[in-house]
Amino acid sequence: MDIVVYVHGKGGSAAEAEHYRAFFPDAKVLGLDYQTFTPWETGNEIREIVRDLYEKYDNVVLIANSIGAFFSMCGGIDAYVKQAYFISPVVDMEMLITNMMQWAQVTEKDLEEQGVIPTEFGEDLSWEYLSYVRSHPIQWTVPTQILYGGHDNLTDYVTMQAFADNHDADLTVMEAGEHWFHTEEQRQFLDDWLWRVKGM
Repeated sequence: MDIVVYVHGKGGSAAEAEHYRAFFPDAKVLGLDYQTFTPWETGNEIREIVRDLYEKYDNVVLIANSIGAFFSMCGGIDAYVKQAYFISPVVDMEMLITNMMQWAQVTEKDLEEQGVIPTEFGEDLSWEYLSYVRSHPIQWTVPTQILYGGHDNLTDYVTMQAFADNHDADLTVMEAGEHWFHTEEQRQFLDDWLWRVKGM
């Protein structure tokens, strides 16, 4: 039997995995409820779980949303995952952090000196986090299907296309989509996309 592991994004939950059971009726579907929120801690957490599942099931399939995709790629789980489906993945965390620094008018010197700087938009900027991302570039070799919204406010299209090209991933764009696929139209597009690419 195969197992499908769902890794949620920020503000999401493992319970979202329930939505994907209909797509994989012959597999077990598991929502991964990670407890940490840094690439080094969460990556390790995901790797330990996925490695254990790899030993118990025929194949491991990954569905990951937003920062959940980033954390998964930080986990070094390539050898354990047969196929991945990414929804609005964060594929260039350094760019995202530096963009947030610009929004908050925070310089690298400020961040290095203060270590952590809260922002008005609710994200804490961390020098440790930025330094880790810079010293640990993404390595990802799993066959991957990506769904991206044309109005994604976290990752621009050029960055997403470059990631897809560099990692031999297939990219599907919903021009009217956003980072969070939450409207009825967007959720239908997501479902249609998964049905289509799952058969590829």
